[in-house]
Amino acid sequence: MLGGAPEARASAIELYARHTAGHEERLAATLQILREAAAAHPGTIIQATSLGAEDMVVSDLIARHQLPIAIGTLETGVLHAETVALIGQLEARYGLQVDVYRPVQEAVIEFVRKNGERAMYESIALRKGCCGIRKLEPLSRMLAGRSAWVTGLRREQSNARGEARAVEADDQGRAKINPLVDWSWNDVWHYIATHDVPFNPLHDQFMPSIGCAPCTRAIAVGEDFRAGRWWWEDEKAKECGLHVSQAKA
Repeated sequence: MLGGAPEARASAIELYARHTAGHEERLAATLQILREAAAAHPGTIIQATSLGAEDMVVSDLIARHQLPIAIGTLETGVLHAETVALIGQLEARYGLQVDVYRPVQEAVIEFVRKNGERAMYESIALRKGCCGIRKLEPLSRMLAGRSAWVTGLRREQSNARGEARAVEADDQGRAKINPLVDWSWNDVWHYIATHDVPFNPLHDQFMPSIGCAPCTRAIAVGEDFRAGRWWWEDEKAKECGLHVSQAKA
């Protein structure tokens, strides 16, 4: 569970960055996982970054240790401006290229024409349809020809992710690498603070989990980590499809 906004607004670093026991060991294990994955999948591995705090940590590790892992992101067309700006910041900071995958514009136009701009609020089926066009189809192009992908999943993020493993198989048989699976929210922000990692300023506005703008809000006192995502839906429905239906490796 995460706390909400104090009267005097503090930054995410001030609120969450804490050194906790075992951090160095978790960091070393994460780096080893990334190195082994890069060696096992030469030229066919990519980090699929959402540009959230966890993924910025992973990108920093890839760049800092010069690991041969490509970096790609999904620009859904309805991201916050602050999220989009991170793409250029990441490239400038680390001198690397971020491959950007966008939805097929004709499919977006047809979906909106048929269902309206606020379709995601009408039903779970329509919301998942929107996710399918804006996220899942572009992800399929990102992963085409890849044998492995890297995510920022952590077990602590939600019940649905509580059984995630450092190395899994996705539903297409690719290796899915979750190097931060054992990290806490404090670990993430301690690393960001220690290494001056760029991060989305919306995290300072009590948005620990940031997705598309229409589907993200700040959390309040006592709410769960992902309470600000698809907040109008039942807890069990709160995935877009990127991280479900995995077969454990």
